[in-house]
Amino acid sequence: MKSFDKLAEQFRTEQVRPYYDILCKKSKSLFLKRTCDILLSVILLFILILPILIIAVAVKLNSKGPVFYRQVRVTTYGKLFKILKFRTMVENADKIGSLVTTDSDSRVTGIGRFLRKYRLDELPQIFNVLSGSMSFVGTRPEVPKYVDKYKPEYFATLLIPAGITSLASIMYKDEEKLLSSEENADEVYIEKILPEKMKYNLQYTENFGFRSDLKLMLKTVKEVFS
Repeated sequence: MKSFDKLAEQFRTEQVRPYYDILCKKSKSLFLKRTCDILLSVILLFILILPILIIAVAVKLNSKGPVFYRQVRVTTYGKLFKILKFRTMVENADKIGSLVTTDSDSRVTGIGRFLRKYRLDELPQIFNVLSGSMSFVGTRPEVPKYVDKYKPEYFATLLIPAGITSLASIMYKDEEKLLSSEENADEVYIEKILPEKMKYNLQYTENFGFRSDLKLMLKTVKEVFS
């Protein structure tokens, strides 16, 4: 953990301090978390290299554009990084529509809909985990546009790396369906869905522990297969 007085201004608040103090007492769990991220990433890459190659070919053949989609997101201490996913939408989709995706979004490709349903589009994020910009468990990284709308307390969720999965992402696994009937998906996401997701994200940050991370990973696997 960085020294509190060396954090960016948005983190040095009375709303964030309690979460910071809690995490400072959990250095062992944070060390185990990073060690597990590295070991699990290497193992998964070894196991999944063939499926990743097959999906890459399928994405390339299905529609025009690159195999991977890179987007700037926010992780630990407000650091920017490029999240890596298999491209599931038409080329330049983020320039012709909202930054959130609805269930009936016409920008999603045929193979993309299948990949999104089973979360297979997120497999390349294993490389983000290896680099240290993400973890397997943690608050899902938001784009800077949404982080700019954060309430002071929300910045506590950026004290630890962003994650591939979280309790909030499990509870809101049908987020695209919730937004499908809304005319202004961005506005609804910021005003209604984001605050609810942040309740779970803050709960995770406050109760962070290596064992709870393992439970969330197992719960995620169960949800995907069910």
